[in-house]
Amino acid sequence: MRRKAGLVLLALAVFFAALAPLLRWYAYPRLVKVPPDRYETMVLEARPATLIDYGTMKAKKVPKVTVVQTLKGNVEASEEIEKGDDSDRDVVVWDALSYVQGPDGKMVSKVPERYAFDAHTQEPVHARGEMVDGDPVRREGIEFKWPFGTEKRDYAYFDAQARVTAPIHYQGTRTFRGLEVYYFEQTIPWTKVPLPRTLPVEGLTRESVARTGTTRWYTTVRKFWVEPVTGAPVYGEEIHKEELRGGTLLGDRDKVTAFSGHVKMREDYIRHTVDMVSSQRLLVLLMTSYLPWGFLGLAGLLLALALWLEARGRRPGRPAAATGAEARPQPADGRPPA
Repeated sequence: MRRKAGLVLLALAVFFAALAPLLRWYAYPRLVKVPPDRYETMVLEARPATLIDYGTMKAKKVPKVTVVQTLKGNVEASEEIEKGDDSDRDVVVWDALSYVQGPDGKMVSKVPERYAFDAHTQEPVHARGEMVDGDPVRREGIEFKWPFGTEKRDYAYFDAQARVTAPIHYQGTRTFRGLEVYYFEQTIPWTKVPLPRTLPVEGLTRESVARTGTTRWYTTVRKFWVEPVTGAPVYGEEIHKEELRGGTLLGDRDKVTAFSGHVKMREDYIRHTVDMVSSQRLLVLLMTSYLPWGFLGLAGLLLALALWLEARGRRPGRPAAATGAEARPQPADGRPPA
């Protein structure tokens, strides 16, 4: 019985020892990915801010400017890309919208995007429909999200305003709301950028502004606090500035501030994001650390128990009790008992 139990324990030890690396190196890269139907909204605010009045083309101080960023997974578009992709990748397509509104709640601008990327690595996937504000683009580098298992290094990050990719630099490890995060920072110098296609004044369009010779310029310092296990930013800020320069639209002025402010995530969305990322972090750690190491420890324990049972089964048994004639008492004179 002990020998059978030892063999069963040995088989279980081999099973769990083999399962640990399979879970980490085979299952994890295939199962942990960004879902194609994800929907997420983020609200950021600049308090106070400077904002242009397109009616008078003058800048004014306002108590706040709100930026609502929406990411919506387009399952149909991702399936269409996967059908035409020979690499057998899992593709996610995000239809994003950045909607800016003034203190009165009225629209200042809105810029849609379509971003396709590999669900596992977050590398961009170039496909028809990839765009920013209706302009076709070819992204290089990441946007919105870092890879699972983010490393302590610089990454290439796509800037949707300037339509360029630039380094975003790793600046160190920090603690944010109880989570260990990596802090990244990117600076985009003053760059000429297109005007949004949708503007708040009827009749004012990108094309009509271009005919006046007026151009739009932009600079920003972008900051992200990224949870490295999931690659998800838990907090973000931008020190953002925009100007209109030159042309007849500004009259005798060389430039006018279109927008200036320190944009930060709103507190309720910070709490929601931290809670969501914390739960996702636990799931990823189960696949990458907790279960593989736990299975290895369990395999070692089962192996030790199997060897102990085998060792007990091989011990010499006690001498058998005497039976029959050997067990009968002998009289002192040597005569057989009656």
